[in-house]
This record gives sequence, C-alpha cells and structure tokens, in this order.
Amino acid sequence: MACERLRCNARAQIILGLVTGFVFGFLLQKGGVTNYDVIIGQLLLTDFTVVKIMLSAIVVGMIGIFLMKSAGLVRLHVSRGSIGATVVGGLIFGTGFAVLGYCPGTAAAAFGAGAVDALIGMVGMAIGAGIFARIYPDLNRSILKKGLFPADTIPELLGVRTGIVVVGVTILIIGLLYLLTILGL
Repeated sequence: MACERLRCNARAQIILGLVTGFVFGFLLQKGGVTNYDVIIGQLLLTDFTVVKIMLSAIVVGMIGIFLMKSAGLVRLHVSRGSIGATVVGGLIFGTGFAVLGYCPGTAAAAFGAGAVDALIGMVGMAIGAGIFARIYPDLNRSILKKGLFPADTIPELLGVRTGIVVVGVTILIIGLLYLLTILGL
C-alpha cells in the first residue's frame, strides 16, 4: 500500500487531519452551509444548498475513493449495517440537527467562523457522544444489530462491479442536481 508510511506516522496523520479539517471547514463556509438560516431553510425544504453540497461531496468522494482503491492506495473496512443502527443513528442525528440547526461538521465550521451558538452545540455533541458511548454496549446487544442488511455494499447487493454503481450513482446525482437547478431550488 502506498499509504503505509502515513499509517505509521502519527505526526503526519495529525498534520494531514488538521489541514484536511481546515480545508473542509473553509469549503463549508464558502458553500454557505455554516449559516444557520441555510440549515433551517433545508429543514423547511425552502433552501436546497445543503443537499446540493452534500450530493456534490458524495460524487467527488465516491469517485475519489473508487480511483484510490483501484490504484491500490487505500483499503476499505466495511461494516455490516442494520435497520436498528440506521434508525437509532437517524433519530440521534436528526434530533440534534433539528434542535441545534447544525450537524457536527457545520457546527465546527460555524464556530470557526465566529458563531458562538455552534460552540454550545459542540459541547452538547460531546456530552451526547459520552452518553452514547456509555449506553452503547446495551444498545448493541438489544437494538443495533436488529435487521442486518443482506450485503455490506450496494455492488454486493446488486451483484455488479463497483465501477457500474459509481457511474450509475454519479449520473443519478448529476441529474438530480440539474433538476434542482431547473426548478430553482
């Protein structure tokens, strides 16, 4: 693997993480998704800026990971998902997102841009993460493994090559982005 040296170098990982975090926060800020009104507009289905940025990021990330994996630069570690874990995660994330008006990434970027309310949300996220870590063993035994998905990945589920899914999803997302633009959303 080309990235083995990076995996063994903790200092390089920290520097790369900080640089990546700053770039990510900068791009979130430039995209406007650190603005509370934009987030609330998304929740009210009146402003689709968040969806457009997320879909664009999915396409870029999906293609990037596919190319890096094809080149042997990365190894994927996929975990089996479940309906139980998806519902619990969705409820926790959705509730926090609706109450705070930020997700973890946008909260950090908004705080970096000077939004004090985002800091309060980040403290709440840290407390919530601690609570979740404390009750995780019980949740894992009782709910999180309920309704395991039949496959780990979409290509596995469909029985097709990964590249076909990457191309198909890219076309679908570009079409959806085009549709949102045509509709003025």
